[in-house]
Amino acid sequence: MIVLTKLNDESVVVNSAQIEAVELIPESKVIMMNGRFYIVRESAEEIIEKTIEYNGKIQVYVKDK
Repeated sequence: MIVLTKLNDESVVVNSAQIEAVELIPESKVIMMNGRFYIVRESAEEIIEKTIEYNGKIQVYVKDK
């Protein structure tokens, strides 16, 4: 889950695994797999970085015994 900022400065938490596409209009329109969308202040690059950071946090590493 990543936190994005809507144009009215409200935060929205989005499941990054459900993002289908990001359109630049010039704001970022985050289109979800269910057809809903969010217009947010973050650029496409920022959304990608937040997704990469989140995915890094949820990776499970198995240690050798």
